[in-house]
Amino acid sequence: MRRTAVRAAAASGEPQEALPATAVPEPAPAAAPAPAAYRLQTEFPFELPRGYVDEAGTVHRDGVMRLATARDELVPLRDIRVQENPAYLSVVLLGRVITRLGTLPLVHDGIVENMFASDLAFLQDFYRQVNAEGHTRASVRCPHCSEPFEVELGGSRLGES
Repeated sequence: MRRTAVRAAAASGEPQEALPATAVPEPAPAAAPAPAAYRLQTEFPFELPRGYVDEAGTVHRDGVMRLATARDELVPLRDIRVQENPAYLSVVLLGRVITRLGTLPLVHDGIVENMFASDLAFLQDFYRQVNAEGHTRASVRCPHCSEPFEVELGGSRLGES
């Protein structure tokens, strides 16, 4: 911050009454937009191995999971179901971070707890890849033709890494 009133009075060389100095904030430097290579991906599409079957018999397989926040990991610890059965933590947590599943209007822990065990295992593994280890796909360019494409860095099946 600069004190402009004091400097102006001193620069004039004339006797001035003591005026209170006013603080004028310095302009903030303009933030440069992040290059495309440094954009943080916060949502990750997935496809369930079997799919969630809703009450009408519709199978929902395609979904989106967002990165978890600290709050997402802390709030379920206060849930009585998690306190009574720690294995329930992943159900509550996945219900918070899955933002879309097929055409369902809302995804919550009740949806997750009614998924097939293989889909739950898939989502637990996917959560770990996205939040702990990062996603396993990388965007690259062909060294010969410069065409962009993605490569899988880790295993794509359960248990591979």
